[in-house]
Amino acid sequence: MRAPKSLRLHIGIYGRRNVGKSSLLNAITRQDVSIVSEMAGTTTDPVEKPMELLPLGPVLFIDTAGIDDEGTLGELRVSKTRSAIDRTDLGVIVTDGEWGGYEEGLVDELRKREVPVIAVFNKIDTYSIKPELRTRLINQKISVVQTSAKAGQGILDFRSVLLKAAPSEFLDNPAIVSDLVGSGELAVLVVPIDKEAPRGRLIMPQVQAIRDLLDADAMCMVVKERELRSALERLKTPPKLVVTDSQAFLKVAADTPPEVPLTSFSILFSRFKGDLVTQTEGTMAIEKLKPGDRILVSEACSHHPIGEDLGRVKIPRWLTQYVGGKLSFTTVQGHDFPADLQEFKLVIHCGACSLNRREMLNRLLYCKQAGVPITNYGLTIAYSLGIFERALEPFPAALDVFKKHRELQIADR
Repeated sequence: MRAPKSLRLHIGIYGRRNVGKSSLLNAITRQDVSIVSEMAGTTTDPVEKPMELLPLGPVLFIDTAGIDDEGTLGELRVSKTRSAIDRTDLGVIVTDGEWGGYEEGLVDELRKREVPVIAVFNKIDTYSIKPELRTRLINQKISVVQTSAKAGQGILDFRSVLLKAAPSEFLDNPAIVSDLVGSGELAVLVVPIDKEAPRGRLIMPQVQAIRDLLDADAMCMVVKERELRSALERLKTPPKLVVTDSQAFLKVAADTPPEVPLTSFSILFSRFKGDLVTQTEGTMAIEKLKPGDRILVSEACSHHPIGEDLGRVKIPRWLTQYVGGKLSFTTVQGHDFPADLQEFKLVIHCGACSLNRREMLNRLLYCKQAGVPITNYGLTIAYSLGIFERALEPFPAALDVFKKHRELQIADR
């Protein structure tokens, strides 16, 4: 089974039209993944190609449209390419010799997001790189590679530079939950089976949590919410942690002894894919919500919603009850995320299991720049149901943020 796209190193390939981006992708993957043509602007939507890049492991190449383009179609290409930059972990800028304001603009966009950059001078059999340009790029800590993709020249060098430039976090294998449990210890995972649960399989956060525990030589027990109390009573030793689907938070909290730490998959993924402390701080904005305020609900996946959908129905209902008046909710899905966030008083994001971490971190950054607080599903549910402190107990830094906020609230009264 393939590694999930969201866990792969995302390598974005950028550059002007017709510099050989698609040829480079075809050469590195040894497949005709992208259409290659002498006509400029052949690539429109980004083309994604998963592959194994040993010894690094699973990666995802994103071949983007050239954005030195004009007109309506050009604007659409620009929008799609900029969206791809948001989920890029390693940026490759391809040129056929020209390096000017356009390429520097791409460097700036990638550097704003703290993304390492490689400059690939393609079609090198037709020109030579100016020595002063090479020196300037190297001084900017930009790796320089020379290739002729169609001839297969320099492809091994390009592969080697990709491996060296990959962010260290893709070699460290950060934990989802196993660091909270420990080798030889037990976690109980509570997995409701409802109408939105995919038939015959578990959802991605549950599967990834199980694999993370097994990789760390920890044990896990998987139960539905109705069987939790009975399962805990049968254990000789209490588990190190109980993890629940957020929608069953209240029942699971009631059935889990207070001495057993408890949290949710969504909160675990806030830490794994984004920044739990930032989203904990964002949750505090719920206290300031007033009837009529606009709230953005962002879902990373594009599942088909049902009548009791968590993001569209349950969270709005719980928040409306908490605030005591009607709120205005806007929902976006997938890679769609508004460029202008100023109209919203709060952004509530899902656990982002189908996004890579880079895209989620960029969304947190955009919210910070706009001065709009951002939280996530699990945090919002726990707060609105009055079990926020308990849900944060496994995470001392996040719990400290909440306690300090509560102290300030008491002091202001």
